[in-house]
Amino acid sequence: MKYSAEKLAAFFDHTNLHAYATKEDFQKLCDEAKEYGFASVAINSWPVAICRQMLEGSSVLTGAAIGFPLGQMTIAAKVFEAQDAVNNGAQEFDYLLNVGKVKEHDYAYIREEMAALVAVANKAGIVSKVIFETCYLTTDEIIQVAKIAAEVKPGFVKTSTGFGTAGATAEHVKLMKEHAGEHVQVKAAGGIRTLSDALAMIDAGATRLGSSAGIKIVNELLAAK
Repeated sequence: MKYSAEKLAAFFDHTNLHAYATKEDFQKLCDEAKEYGFASVAINSWPVAICRQMLEGSSVLTGAAIGFPLGQMTIAAKVFEAQDAVNNGAQEFDYLLNVGKVKEHDYAYIREEMAALVAVANKAGIVSKVIFETCYLTTDEIIQVAKIAAEVKPGFVKTSTGFGTAGATAEHVKLMKEHAGEHVQVKAAGGIRTLSDALAMIDAGATRLGSSAGIKIVNELLAAK
């Protein structure tokens, strides 16, 4: 196995985006992220401040989900939420683009939205990730949005929320990697529950993985050694 447990863990955004998550759940999430050395915790925007405090002194980043999980918000609303998350201590954020606008092929809107959100992140000196929700998009739509990302340059393009009809596929990761350009990384998320799932996404070009099963996957690697 070419990955150590530590190296594999560093790919993961340790995730709890459930509506019913409590402060106790966030404490558990942050404690696990510190113990395993995950890249970040991925949470909704409300618990950002408390998670940032819980993670103080660790290398684990506090990441916020913006416009989650549907993306059907105005650009101004997403910008406000992103800025609010930054003000509360977010060190990264993942926003869901307006999928309906992609389906209408209103790519000018998608570019405007992406530029506005990326500007918030760039001003704060943090990483932005654009969620495509690929399960609803055609191959050409994925390519067109990835090309916009190549121009606007978010930190990452991301496959899925995990709340759609399907999650990440290696084929979509490859497609996004091919068209988003050398300056934009790819995050795979949604349905990554086994070691083979994780390795397939990494082999396809993902440099970050979003999953609530990171502990199970790392332990699967340790058991295989």
